[in-house]
Amino acid sequence: MPETSIPTTATPGSAPGAERLAYRLFTGADDRAFCERVSAALAEGYVLHGSPAASFNGSTVIVAQALVLPAAIASADAAVANAVDELDADEFGADGAFAGHA
Repeated sequence: MPETSIPTTATPGSAPGAERLAYRLFTGADDRAFCERVSAALAEGYVLHGSPAASFNGSTVIVAQALVLPAAIASADAAVANAVDELDADEFGADGAFAGHA
C-alpha cells in the first residue's frame, strides 16, 4: 500500500527525527485492541477520515478506519486551490464559457 509522509513532528515513542505518515488505515477485528489503536492515533493528532467500514469474515467482524493528519488535509486543500487559481479560461478559448455559472 503506498504511503504518503509529510514533514511533522515525531510521534511519542518514535525515533527522533522520524516523520509521521500523513495517512493511516487501521484494520482489524472489531475489539478493544482495535479501538485502543485508533484512540492512540487520535491522541497523537490524527483525525478520522471518512466513515469506518465493516465486514464479516464468517466468524469475526473486521473493521477499517482511515486517519489523516490535519496538515495533510490543509496541504491537499492548498494544492487544489493553487491549481484552480492557475487555470486560465483563455488558454482553452473559453472566453465567457462560464458566464452565468456559479
